[in-house]
Amino acid sequence: MDDTEEVRDKDISAIAALDEPTRRRLYEYVVGRRHPVGRDEAAEALGLARQTAAFHLDRLAAQNLLDVLHVRRSGRTGPGAGRPAKLYRRSAAQIAVSLPDRRYELAGRLLAQAVEESDATGEPVREVLHRRARELGGRLGEEGEEKDLPRLLERYGFEPRRDGESVVLGNCPFHTLARAHTRTVCGMNLHLMRGMLEGLHESGLEARLAPEPGRCCVRLDPAA
Repeated sequence: MDDTEEVRDKDISAIAALDEPTRRRLYEYVVGRRHPVGRDEAAEALGLARQTAAFHLDRLAAQNLLDVLHVRRSGRTGPGAGRPAKLYRRSAAQIAVSLPDRRYELAGRLLAQAVEESDATGEPVREVLHRRARELGGRLGEEGEEKDLPRLLERYGFEPRRDGESVVLGNCPFHTLARAHTRTVCGMNLHLMRGMLEGLHESGLEARLAPEPGRCCVRLDPAA
C-alpha cells in the first residue's frame, strides 16, 4: 500500500467512526464550542455517563478527528498543582473522502500560481497555467514513487483503462471545475498529462484532447 492509499484508508476509517450516533453527537458538540472541552462538560451537556463520554472522545482522538490537550486549569505548576485536565478540540487535520477521486486542491494550487505569476510578469495567464501544469506533471513522473504510468495515473485519480494501444482515463479528478470551465481546466489537464509522460520518459504515447461523456477530456494515444 502506498502513502496515498494509506491516507485514504485512514480518512475513510475516520469518517466511518462518525456513523456511531453518540460519537457523532460528541464530535458535533466539541467542534461547536469556542474553547476546548473536557469529559465532564461533554458528558453533562449530552446527558451521558462520564465513562461513556470519555470512551467516545478518545476514539475520536484516535481517528485524528479531535486533538487532545492536557491543561492545568488552575494555572498552577509544580508539586500540588494537581493532574492536568484532558481536553478535546477539533483536529487541525483535514479529512476528506470523495468517490470517485477528486483533486481540487491540486487544480487550485496550479490556478493560483498561474494568476499570481501572470500578474507579476504580464505573461498571459493561460500560458503560465499550461507551463506550470506541464512542469508539475514532469516532477510527478520524474521524482514520484510511481515509475509506471498506469500506477501514477491511478495515484492521482485518473482511473486509466487500456483501449487497444491507447489509454483512456475513466475519471477526471477536476470534474466539477472542468464542467464549469472546460477550456481552462482541460487545457491544464492536457499539459499535466504531457508532463507526466515526459517525466516518465514515456515516448510511446502522446496526450491529446478527446472529450467523451463520462471520461476525462484527455486521451493517451500511440505517438505518431
